[in-house]
Amino acid sequence: MSLSKFFVLCVLQQKAMHGYEVVQAVERTTGGCCSPTEGTVYPMLNEFEAGGYLTSHTDTVQGRARKVYAITQKGRDAFQTAVGAWMEATDCIIAGKAAADATARPQGTAKCCSE
Repeated sequence: MSLSKFFVLCVLQQKAMHGYEVVQAVERTTGGCCSPTEGTVYPMLNEFEAGGYLTSHTDTVQGRARKVYAITQKGRDAFQTAVGAWMEATDCIIAGKAAADATARPQGTAKCCSE
């Protein structure tokens, strides 16, 4: 699962949102690290809805119709699976960095005190 998809499912676990609200929530949640455009989020939302990961309904706010998306149990399950996969990937990255750091240091040198 791409990070953008991951973060979209993440923010929709908090509450149901319309597309632009999802964009803002992802940007806010990631501190601006992930800043998807509406042009990428709306197709993603449609894909998730077609797959049964989200449902939607239309709300009218100030005379304007907005499609509001809510995560389904299938979406929550997919998000939990993705969390597990990202945790495994993170563990591999950390282990790889630790191994690279260990081989870059001279033998017998303590990591924290020698730098």
